[in-house]
Amino acid sequence: MNRVKLEEERCRRLANVAVVLMEPKFAENIGAAARCAMNMGVSRLIVVRQEEPDMEKMLRMATHKAAHLIEKMEMHHDLATALAPFSMVVGTTAREGRHRNATKTPRQVVGELLPLLAENQVALLFGPEDRGLTNDDLKFCQLKSNIYTAGFSSLNLAQAVAIHCHELFHALVEEGGFAHQQPKLASSFELEGMYGHVEELLRTIDFLKDNDYEYWMNNIRHFLGRMGLRSKETQMLRGFCRQFLWYDNKRQQARGAGGAVQDVPAHGEEGSG
Repeated sequence: MNRVKLEEERCRRLANVAVVLMEPKFAENIGAAARCAMNMGVSRLIVVRQEEPDMEKMLRMATHKAAHLIEKMEMHHDLATALAPFSMVVGTTAREGRHRNATKTPRQVVGELLPLLAENQVALLFGPEDRGLTNDDLKFCQLKSNIYTAGFSSLNLAQAVAIHCHELFHALVEEGGFAHQQPKLASSFELEGMYGHVEELLRTIDFLKDNDYEYWMNNIRHFLGRMGLRSKETQMLRGFCRQFLWYDNKRQQARGAGGAVQDVPAHGEEGSG
């Protein structure tokens, strides 16, 4: 592949990457993050916020070269909607705990992202400046990234964006990452629909209890999320859950009527969608 083709392919793959800012407190930090992203070839910025940030403050920090990122920035009021089209979400966090699965360095994360970039949309998710991402935010993430520091952890939002985008850009420039490609995976929207059906099924069989719900669902999400499921596979799992829930509903109705369950539909008929 010649130099021109390499550059075109690099730009095409970077176009599948977005920086997603969850409830940023200051408009200036949005502008600074846009500037950092643009320096590394990432041209898509998404902000999840209830109120529109101040355009003038954002543009002042973005400078004229990254102004177009601010002008075409996507705004959403909830994280699930913002992440719906993405097949891989990387959550950045400085904290670890019982409910947070193992984190990787930005460089390790990028190593896993490179084969996905050709066919999948990837989101780099950053939390608010004062508290970072919550466990509820991180449930959408298949990968978690932590920037390890020398004991004085005081990186601001734009610096965190810069480090992650630089690692990605550097890997594409130095390593190429074009040889091994993974197919298109299920989107976050499809995964969330599947998790919803799995949760409903587990509650129906009384597997999930209120006191350990978060523990089990976090681990189930982590397990299924790391499998790299495709769209068809999420539909298959949802079909299984629907079939079971349909059968359980019929069984409950028959029990109430004093009868027995009959005419259970074959796969592909009612309840297996």
